[in-house]
Parts: sequence; C-alpha cells; structure tokens
Amino acid sequence: MAQKGAQLDQDAICCSICLDVLKDPATIPCGHSFCMNCIQTHWDKEDEKEVYSCPQCRKSFTPRPVLLKSIMLADLVEKQKKTGLQAAPADHCYAGAEDVACDVCTGRKLRACKSCLQCLISYCEEHLQPHYESPAFGKHKLVEPSKKLQENICSRHNEVMKMFCRTDQQCICYLCSVDEHKGHDTVSAAAERTERERELEGSRQNIQQRIQDREKEVKLLQQEVEAVNGSADKAVEDSEKMFTELIRLMEKRSSDVKQQVRSEQKTEVNRVRKLQEKLHKEISYLKKKDATLELLSHTEDHTQFIQSYPSLPPLGESTESSSINVRPLSYFEDVKAALSKFRDKLLDVLKEKWTNVSPTEVDVDILLSQPQPQTRAEYLKYSRKITLDPNTASARMYLSVGNRKATSTLEQSYPSHIERFIDCWQVLSKESLTGRCYWEVEKGVGGIAVAVAYKDNETVNEKFGYSDKSWALGFYKKCYDFKHNTFTTPVLGPKSSKVGVYLDQSAGILSFWSVSEETMTLLHRVQTTFTEPLYAGLRLYAPSGNTAEML
Repeated sequence: MAQKGAQLDQDAICCSICLDVLKDPATIPCGHSFCMNCIQTHWDKEDEKEVYSCPQCRKSFTPRPVLLKSIMLADLVEKQKKTGLQAAPADHCYAGAEDVACDVCTGRKLRACKSCLQCLISYCEEHLQPHYESPAFGKHKLVEPSKKLQENICSRHNEVMKMFCRTDQQCICYLCSVDEHKGHDTVSAAAERTERERELEGSRQNIQQRIQDREKEVKLLQQEVEAVNGSADKAVEDSEKMFTELIRLMEKRSSDVKQQVRSEQKTEVNRVRKLQEKLHKEISYLKKKDATLELLSHTEDHTQFIQSYPSLPPLGESTESSSINVRPLSYFEDVKAALSKFRDKLLDVLKEKWTNVSPTEVDVDILLSQPQPQTRAEYLKYSRKITLDPNTASARMYLSVGNRKATSTLEQSYPSHIERFIDCWQVLSKESLTGRCYWEVEKGVGGIAVAVAYKDNETVNEKFGYSDKSWALGFYKKCYDFKHNTFTTPVLGPKSSKVGVYLDQSAGILSFWSVSEETMTLLHRVQTTFTEPLYAGLRLYAPSGNTAEML
C-alpha cells in the first residue's frame, strides 16, 4: 500500500507534456497541471487559432487562460524531493514518442533495451532476463532496439528473411528460395553482408585517401595565396620607389600602377580562394559520406544493413586537383620590369627636351590603357580557344568536338557532380578568362544564350543572367536580348548564326557582336568591375537536338 501511495504521488507531480517532475507547476481551468513553461509553449503554438486546449483532456478555452503558479503542487514537489522519492528517474524509464517501447509490457510501456531478431520482439530489461537465463534462447540474436523489426518479415510467407537473392538483389526468406526464387543465386544475409562490407571498406579507404589529398592541396593553395600577397606587396613597394624619382610628374601614374596591381592581386586571390572553397566543400562532402558509411558498417542487423546499403558508384575525378599548380613567387615582376623601362625612357626624354614630352606618349602596356580593338582582325588577335567543362554541363547535355560543342538531349549523359547545372541546359568553360579575350559562338536551329559568369556552386540552379554573378546575351532566330541580375534589355542588331564575345577583364569591358564574314556589328556593351575569375558559358533553350559550338 505504501508503494501504491508513492506511485500516486509520483503521478501527481509529473507533467504529461515533458514527462518530468513539475517545474513551477500551474493548474489550468479543467484541473490538470503542467510545468508553467510547457503549457505556455503548447499554447503559443495555438495562438493563430485563438482556441487553447488542454494537452491531457483536450478541453478548449477562449480566451487564453491566465496562468498562476500552483502553490500547493509546488509544496508537494518540494516535500517529495525532501523525502527522497525519485519520481523523475522512474518516469524516464518509460518509452517516449521517439523511443522503442517494450512489446511485452502492458499499460504504460517501458523503454526497450534490446530487440531480438529471432522473436522479432523488443524487450525492456525486466522482460529480457529469460533471454539471458534460459538455454532455450541461447541462439537468439539480440541487437540494439529497433522500430523496423517487422521489415525483416517476408510479406508473402510471414517468415524471417535470412537469405539474399543476388539474382533479384533482394532479401528473402527460406521459403522464397524454393518458391519464386528457385534456381536463383541465393546466399545467407550474413554472407552477403560480409561481401558488401569488403566493398564498403574499399570505398572508405578511397574516401579517406581523397580527403588526405584534398587537405594537402588546400595547404598548397594557402601557400599560393601567401605568394600572391607577398609578390604583390613587393611590386607595390618597388613601384613607389621608382615613382619617387619622378617626383610630382608621375604621381598619377604611381596611383594607376598600385590600383592595377591590387586589382590583379584581388583577382588571383579570389581565384585561389574559390579553389580552396571547392576543396573544403568536397572534403566536407567526403567526410559526411565516410561518416554515413561508418555508421552503416556498425549496423548489427544483416537485413537492415543490406536494405540500407547504398549503391557505391566510383568516386569521380576532382575538377580542380589536376589543375592546382603553385606558381613562382614573381607574380608582379613584369610590373617592376615595365616600370624600370618606362623610367629610363622618360628620364632620357626629359634630359633632351622636357617641354615637348607628354607621359601619354610613352608606350608601356602595363601603365597606360591600350586602345580597344576596332576591326575583326584586331579582335581576333585576342582569340582564345574555349573548351567546355563536362563537370558543369547539365546531365541532359552532351559535349562533343573536343568538348567545344554542346547538344541538348532528353537522355542523361553525365553522373551527378557538385558543380553540375541541375534545372537548365547550361555549361561553363574549363578555363578561366583573364586579361583580354575574344571568342565566337555559332548556334544551331534553336535559341541559345552566350554568357560570362563567376563559377559558384551555389548557383547551379540559376539560369545565366538571373543573378549579379552572370551576364548573358540571348541569341534567337529573330531577336536578341541581354540579361543581368534578372533585368532584361531588348537588343537590336543584324541577325546572324554567329556571335562574338570580347572581354577585357582588367578594364571591366564586356561586349557582344553580330559576326558575318569580315564585319562585326556591336549588339551590347557592358562597363563594370569584375571581382572574381570569369568563365565563358552556354545555355541551350530547345529541350532536344539544339546545338552551339565554340569556334
């Protein structure tokens, strides 16, 4: 009777929401009591409905009742603590919503501590004792509590599935092996798991090796960042010393050189940072995959292991690993050399006849802006061979002609990749574009978009021209348009099957041209500041059979 009274006291001081001893108990109008914070949180979720209910009896109240601390219950809780009765630990033994409950317990069920693969039942500590004490249960396999025991039962024969059919790649029971799977290649689930564990271990070793390789490459890239910064700082220091010799005459030129060096420095550092970011993401992805496979390897239930076992496609080649090459430290030595030459020329000229010399007459490419090309022949001097990157191409796009021609298709041509465009027929160039570049694109029967863009893994679902990270000229049968940051500008110009693209990355100039045999007509020109390495891009509009080729 004493035990029963204690049990009643324990139930009286427990919150039915958190199943713990009441904290700041509050009694609501229907008479039930809860922790003050628990009932307030519960009613906060019902604010939109403006009807507040009791979590225990479901009685509703309008308006929201004002909650006051229950002095009597608070005193009762304190007395329970002083008498040493432990209500919370007892409650914590009961199964909650996320726990596996004991299948043998009646009434309020205790948490299960083991599941039996032979009995297909989960047991609490008390009901599990016969498995430890009776020889009859000696061959039963006990595993961590599982809610998926019934998935081990054959739906046709109601038998435990302890075999695996390699012919049909599915778990079966022994009756299936002599029925619809008769004559198939069947083995025990344990044997199949052993075979797949070998594959899993090989896959993990490949992932771990890839992680080590990527971490080494990250360190190399960090060294390149330091080299870029160090070389840039040295170039700026040297340029300042030389311009001091020219006093006031070259102050403006000194500012120009510093700005250009910093611009190039920023571009190079951004390029390397981008590579680092990609490698960090790949490392994170590989670590998560490795952790998932490790967790799977610890699954004790053979059937659960096989059913949860993922396909293990071979790891694809990294897009950046082979291209990482730490450059020599003399990034900006050409700046120093050009400045030295310019200084010597200018000093010689100043000695001869100061009044007739203007600094703008000195031909030093790195200091003074060169005039922009005027004819197609001049543009072709900056012609670049553009190849398309298969790792960025949409899975429903096929590359050919040495990865210079793109064709839209309804078939899936490429496996998944972190840089691959997902929802549109798009592809980026493999090479980044620096300095002055010119290339031409010839379209097939359907519309296309010719673009330049930053390479950003977060934009694999964005169409070219629909963010501030890409600039695109739409190139259709009867018209053109230009898109950037979701804004569309109609473009007028002669129709042609060929469009030329000119980029002066340092000057921030991007222009699109309609190209015929020997003539070029300007379609659209952009003047901006490019802050990251740029890549050429193509987008195909027709869902199948449309083509575009880099010339």
